[in-house]
Amino acid sequence: MVARVIPVDPFDLVIFGATGDLARRKILPGLYRRWKEGQIPEGSAIIGAARSDMDADGFRALVGEALQEFLPVAELVAETVASFLEILNYVTIDARGDGGWAELAGLMRKDKVRAFYLSVAPALFGDIAKRLKERGIAHRDSRIVVEKPFGKDLETARALNASLASYFHEDQIYRIDHYLGKETVQNLMAVRFANILFEPLWNAQYVDHVQITVAETVGVGGRGEYYDHSGAIRDMVQNHMMQLLCLIAMEPPSRFDPDAMRDEKLKVIRALDPVAPSEIVRGQYRGKDGDDYLTEAGNPDSRTESFVAMKLHISNWRWKGTPFYLRTGKRLRSRASEIAITFKEPPHSIFGESNQWRENVLVIRLQPDEGMDLRVMIKEPGPGGMRLKDVALDMSFAEALGDDLDIPDAYERLIMDVIRGNQTLFMRGDEVEAAWGWVDPVLQMMEERGDVPEPYEPGSAGPEGSLMLMHRDGRRWREMR
Repeated sequence: MVARVIPVDPFDLVIFGATGDLARRKILPGLYRRWKEGQIPEGSAIIGAARSDMDADGFRALVGEALQEFLPVAELVAETVASFLEILNYVTIDARGDGGWAELAGLMRKDKVRAFYLSVAPALFGDIAKRLKERGIAHRDSRIVVEKPFGKDLETARALNASLASYFHEDQIYRIDHYLGKETVQNLMAVRFANILFEPLWNAQYVDHVQITVAETVGVGGRGEYYDHSGAIRDMVQNHMMQLLCLIAMEPPSRFDPDAMRDEKLKVIRALDPVAPSEIVRGQYRGKDGDDYLTEAGNPDSRTESFVAMKLHISNWRWKGTPFYLRTGKRLRSRASEIAITFKEPPHSIFGESNQWRENVLVIRLQPDEGMDLRVMIKEPGPGGMRLKDVALDMSFAEALGDDLDIPDAYERLIMDVIRGNQTLFMRGDEVEAAWGWVDPVLQMMEERGDVPEPYEPGSAGPEGSLMLMHRDGRRWREMR
């Protein structure tokens, strides 16, 4: 099954930082796949812009190598690769100076949507936005895409938003979080708001608790120095996990509209209670022979967490009394991202004490195998009375919709949404600031207490304290497989 293609008009897309890792690994291969599927029309232009001194042919050679490195061989059709490379161009540019801007302006075409993807350090966002505006390269129908981190605290997030707002309107700014582009995340909205089955049960009366897990098997590696100034709370909780929490907990919007969606997400963030010190656990992986956070970060005295687990409460009518447990970390047992909604026990069991009831759990898997399953109780087949067994009503997208279904990568979907002018899956400025407004006191509390992260073994499920966070509530984390 081939995904339905929604056509767009020809456009100009400029990728700042086009020779960097993200562009080579995700952005450019993703654009090739959309070209191959016919979603990028003839007459479009993709322009790389970076400080590296090269010409257009050199950039095309670099992109060709990136496609071979990061895409399966079966997707690399020689004629298609050649035609894709033909729409590429390149400008050597000085983000903080004058070099290259006149050349870039000369490549822009009239009457075309212009999108500018800033795959660069946040410190350059304001400089690039200023030059795009002052040199007439960006017009009212232009869009600017910025990558996280959107600041390191509320103060810097406000400064960043103010800098972008000096040159672009809010409806032109696309703050990208690739988690929101995942097929399963969007299916969460469909499950909730396109079916009557779950929405009546989606509240504190019927939901016992919610778990959100984002686990990685890799360590900080070559990102050690950057990560040591960030940590798991800034790197994952403030953005990715906060967005997943909002999609689970938000009220149904009045319509499937960017601002209606983001208004409801903002209400969730503002309803979050401050997190208590006893309801947060930070950890650091500590192994042997260099397999150690302190070694990889290059800081033997580091107190930065590579793991965090916390218990959150939302004070509104829908969720008061239902805890949300979040955990994320590096060098864990498995690579997995999932949301698990655990429903409460029936008020009365008619099947006797010999039948052990297990919770109904709706699991939404974001990676590695995108899909959903719902665990329900059934009668175990065979004679001998009523014996209950819990089973999964399992749906993976590959099995349910066909192995040949072409599911776009999150970056592919989000970039095409930018071209269409659809901000539904992008964060608004006040949403980012509200998230930092909640996270800042957590970080301040950790700093004032001088907490040292609890060590945990690489390849484990995290520090012991995270298990106790659940155990003292009579609950358990879902097993990392």
